[in-house]
Amino acid sequence: MGHARHAAGLLPLPVLVADLNRHLTGWATYFRYGYPRMAFRAVNRYVQCRMAQHLRRRSQRPFRPPKGVTLYAHLRQLGLVVL
Repeated sequence: MGHARHAAGLLPLPVLVADLNRHLTGWATYFRYGYPRMAFRAVNRYVQCRMAQHLRRRSQRPFRPPKGVTLYAHLRQLGLVVL
């Protein structure tokens, strides 16, 4: 990410997602040739797990997505790119 690792917890979530999307789309463009489906799935799982972990430890109060929405659907609503 373009920001310092220790400061990532202080960034607003939309800014963090936008920064992450820039990197993900760059990777997708570079690795799109061939048969990248399995690699893209692995990257998606990793990114979603790390975002969930980041949101859980970001505050003393636990992060909860809106009622009736899964964490992964909430990340998609925030605009997180899925490869």
